[in-house]
Order: sequence, then structure tokens, then C-alpha cells
Amino acid sequence: MMTIAEVSKKFNLSQDTLRYYERVGLIPRVNRQKNGIRSYTEEDCRWVEFVKCMRSIGLPVEVLIKYVGLYQQGDETIEARKELLIEQRKQLISRMEEMENVLGRMDKKIARYELTAVKQ
Repeated sequence: MMTIAEVSKKFNLSQDTLRYYERVGLIPRVNRQKNGIRSYTEEDCRWVEFVKCMRSIGLPVEVLIKYVGLYQQGDETIEARKELLIEQRKQLISRMEEMENVLGRMDKKIARYELTAVKQ
């Protein structure tokens, strides 16, 4: 079991962010000790890690909330969860292709500036 401070440090997320994740349903509800302090299990930490990873690639909060909701409904939602992830994967690939195009344009622009600098 870990406290919110320990989880915050482990995943480099603020305690406010962890509370937000729980409040809006990005992670399942975290159990609390008798004194009200959150007590994160290994599974809770896996959820935090999953959400942090998915947010880092730009998955919308709403999509993750839907995914968590489906997960909490049980195994009958496995296909729906898979489809949700497949759709998000397609969108990620599209964004990566767009970024590669922009990177190529930037490289060309930088190369032009380097040629200009050499000529001067």
C-alpha cells in the first residue's frame, strides 16, 4: 500500500492531479484508511501508470473515462474496450504521420537557413 504522496513521487504527478484522476473517473476509486487517507494498491498504481501513459500520447480525458467505465462493467465489455483502443491507435498513427510531415518541413527550412548562412 502507498500513500498519495508516495504515488505522486513515484509517477511524478502532483497530488492534485491524482485526486483529479480519481474524481473524474480516470482511475477507479482508491480505498481509504480509517482516517480517510488514500491507500493505493499495486492495481491502483497500474491504473495511474496507464492513464499517465495514455495522456502523454494525447488520449482525451473523455476517452479514458469511457474506457475505465467499460472496464468496471466487467468482461462483457472486453470487445468494446478493444475497439476503443483500436480507434485511438488509428488516431495516434494519423497524428504521428502529421508530425513526421511537419518535421520534414522543419528540416527543409533549417537546411535552407544553413545554406544561406554558408553563402554569407
